Amino acid sequence: MSSSDLTEAAPVRIWLAMPMELSARQALERVRPAEDVVHIAVMPDVHLAGDVCVGTAMATRRLVYPSAVGGDIGCGMLAIAFDASADLLRDPANAGALLRAPGDRIPAQRRHRSRAYGLSELNVNELSHATLRSLAIDEGKLQLGTLGGGNHFVEMQTDEDGRLWVMIHSGSRALGQEVKRHHLSRAVIRSASMMALNTDTTDGQAYLHDQDWARRYAKANRRAMGSEVVEAVRTLFGIEPVEPLEIGCDHNHVQRESHFGRSLLVHRKGAMPADAGSAGVVPGSMGTISYHVEGLGCEAALRSSAHGAGRLLSRHAARERFDRQDLRRQMEGVWFDPRLHDVLREESPRSYKDVRRVMAAQQELVPVTRTLRPLLVYKGR
Repeated sequence: MSSSDLTEAAPVRIWLAMPMELSARQALERVRPAEDVVHIAVMPDVHLAGDVCVGTAMATRRLVYPSAVGGDIGCGMLAIAFDASADLLRDPANAGALLRAPGDRIPAQRRHRSRAYGLSELNVNELSHATLRSLAIDEGKLQLGTLGGGNHFVEMQTDEDGRLWVMIHSGSRALGQEVKRHHLSRAVIRSASMMALNTDTTDGQAYLHDQDWARRYAKANRRAMGSEVVEAVRTLFGIEPVEPLEIGCDHNHVQRESHFGRSLLVHRKGAMPADAGSAGVVPGSMGTISYHVEGLGCEAALRSSAHGAGRLLSRHAARERFDRQDLRRQMEGVWFDPRLHDVLREESPRSYKDVRRVMAAQQELVPVTRTLRPLLVYKGR
């Protein structure tokens, strides 16, 4: 850990796995003096992404900054254990069957209307505006139980004891993006050219309410996909999940918490909550190890942790640098759909930081409780 040497503004604590890129440091410089920002914590997976870097937790008193949450509100992880040995995926026939199953059951973009999930657990009428309610009723139903693109994935893994696990990374799909867009149109430019909403006003409260709805939608989305994977494994191999061995968390949100003896709005953008004793999931890049962790409740970090390895190369740079052979070498020992070579190059393991260095840099934030190795990766087209 190192403390900040930046100019006077909100205090910053920084945990780094490698030197921070200049563009990320400049973005942090812009955010620090923003109105009402009282503390910033920078995680070791930090990298540039818009006004506020991915891998940051930021606390305010009354203002909420949608850009410090991002558009994929509620994006997070779900890990489920199975009562089986991961050895079953040594058989190419089994691996092929399991690789096909998500493609049949978990669309990347939309479900067919005949196979759409209902929103019974989510009251659409709770959303603050007719535009959002209309989107939820139509697109929200069709996208529930879908993966999305980019760095979202379904991955089968094995732990140190040889147990089979599934890990799912996805978020709120179009709903989260629309919540951000809708409320930014009502926000006011504050210092540092950042748009904010005052939570003492109706507009500010509406954003908090809608982003909470999007978080719950994202959780339901992961649960729907988890149910599809569980049913596929049950159908193919007669294997059941181990219900007590399930972990869920999200890493894009804002919520009111108590820190430093004050009630603060903690914005996390690519930062996982790490309250003392809380379970979490820190994925590596596609094809590398991942971790289950337990929070230590470090106040200086706003009780937060890295949410993954963190990008090292932009998607464009990764496509330029790595060809199909590079991808195959980096994914050695991990089953994936070879028809997606060109799509997957931008997510190749070497496009990301070394997750082992990320974990070493945040030992005072989260200890490792379980290490998992990838066996099979499914990603949408």
